[in-house]
Amino acid sequence: MAARFFDKYKSEIVPVLETEFVQNKMKTAKIEKIVISVGTGFAMTDSKLIQNIQDTISLLAGQKAVVIKSKKSVAGFKVREDMPVGIKVTLRAERMYEFLDKLVTIALPRVKDFSGLNKNGFDGRGNFNFGLQEQLMFPEVNFDDVIQTHGMNISIATSTDSDTESFRLLELFGVPFTKGNN
Repeated sequence: MAARFFDKYKSEIVPVLETEFVQNKMKTAKIEKIVISVGTGFAMTDSKLIQNIQDTISLLAGQKAVVIKSKKSVAGFKVREDMPVGIKVTLRAERMYEFLDKLVTIALPRVKDFSGLNKNGFDGRGNFNFGLQEQLMFPEVNFDDVIQTHGMNISIATSTDSDTESFRLLELFGVPFTKGNN
């Protein structure tokens, strides 16, 4: 069974993008991957908290998140080699579309005083990055299971190098952007 957003992409979004941007059908913009990452600098020494964050991100993504360990020691940050400094998961194909669907239709509308994502999150190469303040906006997260609330960074990588084409792709998926110039 294909994800709902993948069906929407094939039937509704591709024809619009082809008429607006592309001369070649093979160059139609698409989402290649979504990366969810959490910096765990606040929890480097607490293995129970690291495991809780990993479990939460795995629950949100639908696949196991990996713990990122430091490669070398940095005395100024009190980091030793092989200490956990982050957690990330990379979503592709069906899980990517399911997560995007959940993010756009359920999670972002649940954020209090949410006015949209900042358009400045594009990196000049067609990828979009934004941060979320806490994980409690997702319906899978049980408040009683959370030891400490934390934010996360979400990166959406697209196949195009154009920010305008990438913006239009995400806009057609229903990603809420702020109104105005910012």
